[in-house]
Amino acid sequence: MFSDKPRSLPDWIERGYDILSTEITEGDHDEGIPRSLARDELISHEDFPDSPDDADYAIDQLLNSGWLYEVAGNLRVTIPEE
Repeated sequence: MFSDKPRSLPDWIERGYDILSTEITEGDHDEGIPRSLARDELISHEDFPDSPDDADYAIDQLLNSGWLYEVAGNLRVTIPEE
């Protein structure tokens, strides 16, 4: 059965989204941020596991689930319609 509800992600990946979306939307990043900076932001944040593999996995999941998208090598936030 098809559902139009957004697919939920594990809590730790959703925390990663919160961290990255704040960095992208509140920082001076009109064109998004490179994946390497996104990974560094996640690893250095106290509310996220400090493993590069976890950061890469979280970014991949956020991209695959449509929470983030990538343009010209930069990650941007997908703004859900209200």
